[in-house]
Amino acid sequence: MTTLLTVPNPGEELLTVPQVMARLQLGRSAVYDLLRTRQLASITLGRARRIPTHALNDFIRTRLEQEAA
Repeated sequence: MTTLLTVPNPGEELLTVPQVMARLQLGRSAVYDLLRTRQLASITLGRARRIPTHALNDFIRTRLEQEAA
């Protein structure tokens, strides 16, 4: 399986886990499960986990397409 990595745009926002929790209205464990299973892409900066906004948008779009199928 080949994974295509995209580099965020220079002005793209990087979200914290609590910000993603709020946007998805999910708990901390659920968000970390999405990250662990690579359903939601992220980067690690030191000990901090950040989620590019495009990764969150891609995740939502993919879930919507799965629900519509």
